[in-house]
Amino acid sequence: MTETASAPAIAPSSTVAVVGTGTMGQGIAQVALVAGHRVRLHDAVPGRAREAADALAARLDRLVEKGRLSAADREAALARLHPAEDLAELADAALVVEAVLEQLPVKQDLFRALEAVVAEDCLLATNTSSLSVTAIAGALEHPGRFVGLHFFNPAPLLPLVEVVSGFATDEAAATRAYETAKAWGKTPVRCTDTPGFIVNRIARPFYAEAFAVYEERGADPATIDAVLRESGGFRMGPFELTDLIGQDVNEAVTRSVWESFFQSPKFAPSLAQRRLVESGLHGRKSGRGWYAYGSGASPKEVVRPAPHTAPPAKAPAAVTVVGDLGPARDLVAMMTEAGIAVKTVNEGGPYIELPGDGQLVPADGKTSVEFADVVYFDLALDYRGATRIALSASEDTSERAVGEAVGLFQRLGKEVSVIGDVPGMIVARTVAMLVDLAADAVAKGVATPEDIDTAMRLGVNYPLGPVEWNRRLGQDWAYDLLSALHERCPTGRYAPSLALFRQAYAGDEETGS
Repeated sequence: MTETASAPAIAPSSTVAVVGTGTMGQGIAQVALVAGHRVRLHDAVPGRAREAADALAARLDRLVEKGRLSAADREAALARLHPAEDLAELADAALVVEAVLEQLPVKQDLFRALEAVVAEDCLLATNTSSLSVTAIAGALEHPGRFVGLHFFNPAPLLPLVEVVSGFATDEAAATRAYETAKAWGKTPVRCTDTPGFIVNRIARPFYAEAFAVYEERGADPATIDAVLRESGGFRMGPFELTDLIGQDVNEAVTRSVWESFFQSPKFAPSLAQRRLVESGLHGRKSGRGWYAYGSGASPKEVVRPAPHTAPPAKAPAAVTVVGDLGPARDLVAMMTEAGIAVKTVNEGGPYIELPGDGQLVPADGKTSVEFADVVYFDLALDYRGATRIALSASEDTSERAVGEAVGLFQRLGKEVSVIGDVPGMIVARTVAMLVDLAADAVAKGVATPEDIDTAMRLGVNYPLGPVEWNRRLGQDWAYDLLSALHERCPTGRYAPSLALFRQAYAGDEETGS
């Protein structure tokens, strides 16, 4: 932020113009209006700007009713709101934010026209979520003043704004946009112009790994969602979340990022999701997606099967913990507190040796079928706080080993979901991929570790940012798990990034970077 002092926020007395009056355009206009700016609304469709102004007035009325805005402030805000039927009326704008169709030629034509209208020091910004900021700016005579200002929907409520620098964006312009978003009460993060920016680039594995486990017949959607919520700490599972977003919308973003990365296997779309979209099963808005919904599509109306939960089993009276369980080391104290006798052996492992000679092993990217009587258990955000744990075993694993493993976690107060023998299980492979993409983004200068974690926590409500998760899990954890996954699924999807490779072989001081 070296340019901050010479590139302050847009002054509250300045005019902000918003072009495009759909949901996002209205939301951005509301943010600027409440921040004290004079706001001009423009839309290419005649009369649409006036309709949007009326809709904004109704939004402000609701804020007054809820006690979030005074009647006096509402009147003052409405006095600063001006529909503009012609682009020429935006000539006094210090900032223009575009929120029109996600089509490159449309946006390029708009900004060419704006260049002929606004002053040379006017900041031009796009709210695009999927197009290249660099490509849009490529049509301009002065691309240095062009930035991405990616708000999240609903813009008045969600704090995150991605401030995107295109290839030709001046540092001062990006800093001015950053400071303006901050002055508007938002939490801005800086990033370079990469497909998906921060959130939509790094979030892909949250959906993709869940869909892959489903396609591998590892578990059903309800079970996968439950494990990611109740063990991984995510607010929503990927199946219910994509139903909420819209399967067509989510799949389009995935496909856009995949194609922008020249069809990299790291971002490959899901065939199962493609079939949903082709069938018109787009989620809540269509009445059915992964789950079925009632006519009102409220959360209470969802018809969701119960997750697979194992029946009660007898817990072992005693176990032996071999080696350091790493992220799961809290289990040692938890088992003792639950009345299970625990013997520890420092050398070897890591695993929990069960009375019947079975082994309970933390998810490591391998499969149970490779070993005799190995039951894997999944990663948890917090093993004490988790209410559900996933176990996986092969068809050759003895019933006794599975039963003892189930009973052990039930004694610890957990619901247990036994899933198929998929490498990396559910939470572990998802987190490892998130860590990998984040490490790769940092190494390539897309964003700082701090901005990546902020974006993922605020943009998609992750319980931890992937960089912080990496620090907690240890510098070798994600690399080792993905290396094992890559050996079993050699498509390139799970090949650890060069950043993870360097981290695994570097000193402790580079952990998480």
